[in-house]
Amino acid sequence: MTVVQDVPDLATLQRRAAERAAARAGGADRLRGHIVCDGLVRIFTTEGVEVVALQGLDLVVDRGELLAIVGASGSGKSTVLNILSGLDTPTAGIARVAGYDLLTMSARKRLRYRRHTVGFVWQQTGRNLLPYLSARENVELPMRLSRRGRAGRRRAMELLEMVGVGYCADRRPGQMSGGEQQRCAVAVAVANDPEVLFADEPTGELDEATAAEVFAALRTINAELGVTVVVVTHDSQVASQVRRTVAIRDGRTASEVHRTARVGADGVEELVTEEYAVLDRAGRMQLPAGFVDALALRDRVKLTLEPDHVQVRSGDEGGTR
Repeated sequence: MTVVQDVPDLATLQRRAAERAAARAGGADRLRGHIVCDGLVRIFTTEGVEVVALQGLDLVVDRGELLAIVGASGSGKSTVLNILSGLDTPTAGIARVAGYDLLTMSARKRLRYRRHTVGFVWQQTGRNLLPYLSARENVELPMRLSRRGRAGRRRAMELLEMVGVGYCADRRPGQMSGGEQQRCAVAVAVANDPEVLFADEPTGELDEATAAEVFAALRTINAELGVTVVVVTHDSQVASQVRRTVAIRDGRTASEVHRTARVGADGVEELVTEEYAVLDRAGRMQLPAGFVDALALRDRVKLTLEPDHVQVRSGDEGGTR
C-alpha cells in the first residue's frame, strides 16, 4: 500500500522551514552560514598520480535551507558531500558545518559530529537500513546508541509517520519497496535530531513517481524540523523543487539557480526562477558551456566594461561575436 500525502507548495514549505530553522538557531540573526566552504581543495593520490577533485570550491548554505547540488560525473559533487558529512577530509581550504572546522577535527570529535550533528542517506537502499531490524527498530537504533531511553520508540513512530511510512513500522527492509526503504532511511538519518541532513542521489534507483515521494519526505523533514538539507542529484525533477540549485563543474561552483516566491500584478503568488554565474573572491567565473559553444569562444576572450554590464567577446578577431 502506498500512502500519498498532500504536500504544500514550495513557497509555503520554504517559509515553514525558515521559521523552524530560526527557532532552532535561537533567532533569525543566526541563520546565515550554516555550511561554509571557502577555497576548498581535495587532492587524491593513487600510485603516485594526483587527481584534483576540488579546485578551490566556494559554497555558503543558510540554516534551514533545502539545497540541491548538481553536476556531471566527476565534477566533484560527491566529494563535497563526503567532506561535509565527515566521511572524508579536505586537503586545503575552509570547510565549516554548524560551527565545526572539518579540517582540524580530532577523530573523537569527528565521530561525535557524525553521530549527532549530521545525518546521511545513501543512494543504495541496502546501505541505509539493517536488514534484520524492522523500520521502527532501525529508527530507534541511533537513539539507543545515544541513550535516549524510552522516548525513542515514540519518537521513531513520529518520524516514520512524518515521512509517510508509519504503516511500515513492523516491516523489515525486505518487506518494503525501494521508495519505502528510502523514506525510512530519511527517518533514520534524523533520528538523533541532526542540524544537517546530507543525501547522496537518494532517488537514483527509483522511478519518477517513487522518487517524488522520497523527495516529498525530505521537504517535509526540512519544513517541519528546520533541518538544513543538502541533496546531490542528477534528477532534474528533484533539482527543480528546491529554492537553490548549485551546479559544480571541474571542482568549482559554476552557477546557481534561485527560485523565489513573488506576488504578481494580479496578486497571485508565483515562483520566479533566475540563474546566476558564480563569481569567486579572485573575480573568476565559469561561462555556461552552451554560451561558449554558441560563440565558439576559445583560449582568450575580450572584456569590455559597459555602464551596467561586462561584455564578453571572442579573442579571435575573425571569430563569432
